[in-house]
Amino acid sequence: MAEKLKIKLSIADRVYPLTIDPSQEEGLRKAAKNIEQLAKKFEQNYAVRDKQDVLAMCALQFASKIEQKSIDKQEDNSEVTERLKALEQIVDSKLSII
Repeated sequence: MAEKLKIKLSIADRVYPLTIDPSQEEGLRKAAKNIEQLAKKFEQNYAVRDKQDVLAMCALQFASKIEQKSIDKQEDNSEVTERLKALEQIVDSKLSII
């Protein structure tokens, strides 16, 4: 069992101490960096009252990206399934001739 790693991440002017698996560190640091960058962008471009508003906007942005990827993947899977069915029908029709 790997040793746990203690790190501190700063998000929206707050420090969050975390105890994590070492394999999670890079992903968590990148995620925190992305949140910070997006929060700064929102603060510069929109009239926001406080950090909670900025963080809510960040959460919505990231969640919508995840949901859209899921929708796109489902659409891609449906298209692939339809193509496979069409190929299967072609193969079946050719095999029935033999």
